Amino acid sequence: MKPLITIVLYALITANLAYGNEALRSWNDTHSKQQIISFVEAVTIKESKDFVPIPERIAVFDNDGTLWVEQPAYTQLIFAMDRVKEMAGEHPHWKNTHPFKAVLEDDHQALVDSGAKEIMQLVMATHSGMNTEEFSSAVETWVKKTKDSRFGQKYPDLVYQPMLELLEYLRDNGFKIYIVSGGGVEFMRTFAEKVYGIPPEQVIGSSVKTQFEIVNGVPQLKRLPEIFHFDDKEGKPIAIQTFIGRRPILAFGNSDGDLQMLQWTAAGKHKSFCGLVHHTDAEREYAYDRESHVGKLDKAWKEADEKGWVLVDMKKEWKHVFSFDKQ
Repeated sequence: MKPLITIVLYALITANLAYGNEALRSWNDTHSKQQIISFVEAVTIKESKDFVPIPERIAVFDNDGTLWVEQPAYTQLIFAMDRVKEMAGEHPHWKNTHPFKAVLEDDHQALVDSGAKEIMQLVMATHSGMNTEEFSSAVETWVKKTKDSRFGQKYPDLVYQPMLELLEYLRDNGFKIYIVSGGGVEFMRTFAEKVYGIPPEQVIGSSVKTQFEIVNGVPQLKRLPEIFHFDDKEGKPIAIQTFIGRRPILAFGNSDGDLQMLQWTAAGKHKSFCGLVHHTDAEREYAYDRESHVGKLDKAWKEADEKGWVLVDMKKEWKHVFSFDKQ
């Protein structure tokens, strides 16, 4: 007869596995799904040698290309381009100044060929010179009305259904979830809680400098055209330590910009999980990796193969990509 503790442990594992399969309902029963469930079991069952106390169950997710679409351009860049068109009347010189000229003429190739400095110029011009409330209001208005050109859906509907299920599964198992993204922190905070269930204080991203002012007796934070923190590549683990103060045990990304975040997670004292979304589905979403200008996946893919990180093949492993493509 098996010892009671063995029977109880087996029952717990079986129950947890069933719940994982039920929770991750848009995932096919593949290696990636089972790796996720096995990891969650290992760190949440008290009798497990890999058990991690709830306060240390930190999970971090990139946003663009990991939780929602990033093609044909980052959503925040599309917002900046729309803002250029709205603001052009106040800046007549833009029609003859690159990259603003390219935006106003819908010259997408010229924008693709632009360097990071010119793209940053666009962002700074459209994201600063106002207070934080004004900026949030502009983003909220844009998100509510703007639809993606390919799918005809608003951007909050272009989140990946399997990843929403993963977020829910982790929360139900005691994980505290953070977004750690190269996108603007104030941009993401306007929708993160409603779309992902992640509150603003658990959103980390790139940020501009702000300046405290009192305008007509009202304290305000004015957004300045200067970068405070660029939350990409090595900036991600730096931000995790600065703003979270705990090393994650789970990290999910999709590009080389997430590599250092995954390396930092894998080097912790606890059992860890590192995952990458591989965009392989040109029909339901997009197919891109090593040669892409947006969301390039090359070095991180190589390291994933070397270290046994989970590479999620979107086409093979997801029953649905978006909630609206369910049969």
